[in-house]
Amino acid sequence: MRYDTKKAGILPDPAIPTPVYDASCRRCPRLVQFLEEVRAAYPDHRCLPVPPFGDPNARLVIVGLAPGMHGANATGRPFTGDYAGILLYETLHAYGYASSPLSRTADDRITLVDCRITNAVKCLPPANKPLPQEMKSCNDYLTADLALLPPGGVVLALGRIAHDAALLALRERRTAHTFAHGAQHALPNGVALFDSYHCSRYNTNTGRLTAAMFRAVFDAVGARLGRNRPSA
Repeated sequence: MRYDTKKAGILPDPAIPTPVYDASCRRCPRLVQFLEEVRAAYPDHRCLPVPPFGDPNARLVIVGLAPGMHGANATGRPFTGDYAGILLYETLHAYGYASSPLSRTADDRITLVDCRITNAVKCLPPANKPLPQEMKSCNDYLTADLALLPPGGVVLALGRIAHDAALLALRERRTAHTFAHGAQHALPNGVALFDSYHCSRYNTNTGRLTAAMFRAVFDAVGARLGRNRPSA
């Protein structure tokens, strides 16, 4: 079955090349089945692969894990409506990448500047845990997305799975680049991979990731890109 993307309320973005995103993708049987179950339970949720969001010419691409059930899976925008999006969008706004500190629905007018957000896996996985094969099956889209990065650009991986997916997309060996919060990895073409713990509810509630820790990563990213944090 292929879904009618127009009927589902998906507006094509001419700035997003076709290889980066396919709303009708059905590569992963387990994820397809799960989306059908969630769609039946929550008919107002979008329940389709979630496209990247932001500036197509961005020098910073943020890679998350996967859409949240009642966040990005419902709204169709990465980290929008998700608890994890609270800290992310607040931080993006504080550093001049986002026009607003809040992203609750896909109907708001928030825009991103010099920044794009995507996910390692574009579809909602059960228990928010994609299988390794699902990450590999979805990696072509991330490969095409990261190919848009200009020389000297930055990939910010939120969590180990996003880190591994970015390395796979960039054709780099995992063994050469170990994930660690605050780590920086020099890659070919002047691209750098930065790591952060994911801004999930669990990590922020337990203190594994604090706002200060997250901002320290963005300070390092800004130094790499030559972007100063705007004055408060």
